[in-house]
Amino acid sequence: MPYCTLNTGTSMKSMMIAALAAVSFSAVAQAQAAPAAVQAPSNKPTYGNFGFDAAGMDPSVKPGDDFYRYANGTWEKNTPIPADRSNFGMFTVLDELSKARTREILEAARSDAASRPGRAYASYLDKATVEAKGMAPIQPWLAEVKKTDKAGYPALLAKAQRAGISTPFPNIVGQDDKNPENYILTVFQGGLGMPDRDYYLLDTEKMAKTRAAYLKHLEGMLTLAGEPNAAARAKAIYDFEATIARDHWTRVDSRDADKTYNKRTLAELQKEAPGFDFTPMLTTGGKAAGEMLVSQPSAVAATAKAVAAAPIGVLRDQMLVRSIETYATYLPDAVAEQNFAFFGTELNGTPQRQERWKRAVDFTVGAVPDDVGQAYVQRYFPPETKAAMDQLVQNVLAALGRRIDGLTWMQPETKVKARGKLANFTTKIGYPDRWKDYSGLEVKSDDLFGNAWRSNAFDFADGRSKLGQPLRRWEWFMTPMTINAYANFGMNEIVFPAAILQPPFFDPKADSAINYGGIGAVIGHEISHHFDDQGSKYDANGKLTTWWTEKDVANFKALADRLVAQYDAYEPTPGEHVKGALTLGENIGDLAGLAIAYDAWKASLGGKPAPVIDGMTGDQRFFLGWAQIWRRNVREAAARQRLLTDPHAPDPYRADIVRNFDQWYEAFKPAPDGKLVLKPEDRVKIW
Repeated sequence: MPYCTLNTGTSMKSMMIAALAAVSFSAVAQAQAAPAAVQAPSNKPTYGNFGFDAAGMDPSVKPGDDFYRYANGTWEKNTPIPADRSNFGMFTVLDELSKARTREILEAARSDAASRPGRAYASYLDKATVEAKGMAPIQPWLAEVKKTDKAGYPALLAKAQRAGISTPFPNIVGQDDKNPENYILTVFQGGLGMPDRDYYLLDTEKMAKTRAAYLKHLEGMLTLAGEPNAAARAKAIYDFEATIARDHWTRVDSRDADKTYNKRTLAELQKEAPGFDFTPMLTTGGKAAGEMLVSQPSAVAATAKAVAAAPIGVLRDQMLVRSIETYATYLPDAVAEQNFAFFGTELNGTPQRQERWKRAVDFTVGAVPDDVGQAYVQRYFPPETKAAMDQLVQNVLAALGRRIDGLTWMQPETKVKARGKLANFTTKIGYPDRWKDYSGLEVKSDDLFGNAWRSNAFDFADGRSKLGQPLRRWEWFMTPMTINAYANFGMNEIVFPAAILQPPFFDPKADSAINYGGIGAVIGHEISHHFDDQGSKYDANGKLTTWWTEKDVANFKALADRLVAQYDAYEPTPGEHVKGALTLGENIGDLAGLAIAYDAWKASLGGKPAPVIDGMTGDQRFFLGWAQIWRRNVREAAARQRLLTDPHAPDPYRADIVRNFDQWYEAFKPAPDGKLVLKPEDRVKIW
């Protein structure tokens, strides 16, 4: 399922599995605290006099030196990161609001025995029962892991994946990129406990410290599993994973739609990757998979070789650790705290876990997302917001169409096809037209661990059930409560959950320049993903195919390479650079999205000049509206992880994409020697 998101991270289990990032962090606290009150309606915008928080600006910073801090510097200085967060910004402000609103819904359902969300929420809040049960709920599974021999290891992994536990060979069901009306199984590289191969391979002092902390974490998890000689066994797990890491593909290669499309039969996979029997993992309903996709064939083969060479004790120990990590938040606090010490504090710098009610909300939304989503949109997503978004989307789509017509680097015959792709877009706003049915999922108010185990099994079975069935064009991969948006290449769709359609992204009481600089650019970002360096490989029907001429490809690459170089030059901390190739798709999305939104905003004025408000011109407000949505403070460890793994550039550089816009220079008149200033011929323009 190829897709691109606006912001780092997602909230739905299905999306996290698809992204192969399924670590959750959680924490203890006052389950009974009163829900946050929802503010009464006002005729004023939420931010400032016209939708922008001017008090958060830092006028001592020249816009031509650092536009992000000119627009946001005082906010940055005066806004602490909460102790339970690795970062804090406009996305997290809305996430806190979304959680508080969802909590109100779940508190009302908590005492209703007939409510699935209510029972799920109650089970998480029942700390006393969780503590009383201790490790007992997971012991039968740990016992099964401990008694497994080498011959039984493939079957163990098959059971583990049904329980949501990561394995060395993760696999999911998604669209077949070259036959997008069909579902197919895709196998990915896996087997690492840390976020990326670089955590094992980079020879820096900071990475050495993280590796030492990871060894302590492995030792702690084995100790919780009741295992002796935990330190030596932890080192053996680490060495096994380090061997796998050396053959993992980079994230740049792994985002290449052409390189990762490798169709195989089970027999062909088995021949390429001897040493591991894939049949149990790739069997559904007693029938082994026929054709499948293998995303990183050489890495999968190398991992199979490493598995074949590893002693069964090491493989069992790794599975013990992965199992406890996966279910740590559903076990006693001592387990969850141990797990959080590494994944929360070491990797992200977060001092403490979130309050228990917040974790309970996250668990419930993850377990029965559509049940919660239905209640959320009924209460918090008015029809007029959906109607306003519909109009904004149409305006932005029209603006992109005009831009396609005016491109000088694209051939006329390709423009016709690009227009056809644009005309075939599906836009999803707010919430799905159809909701999932969880009637087959058993949820008990006094069985948190069991609820989590059964929910993971339900999700796995639901995914596998897609094979051989018609496409679920109605299905969403984010909940209405998610503060994000995404583009799905195979479906040729753009998706905007309800919760992001709020200030500062969209405020019906705000000036139109702010709204177009905010949600308008978000819309443009997601639309233009379908024409970025990867999305452009998919045609109007979502098929991975060549529909550009060779000249188009060469012209586009030349422009994209300039953007890669621009971002490679950014150095957030000494010696640590932004990866221009990794962030290219998102940077194209920002560049194109802002350009499209600007055109759409100008068209919406009907030929009339934008008024001056509080001494600011319309163009100034438009670019400030863009900069405002990227306000974010990030802890050092989290920032480092993002640089290594995140396809999005750090937020200040997303705001500073304005340096490529002639209109920005006209609006703010930066000095010629400004640090952001580019000569006209050096400004990158793609769409």
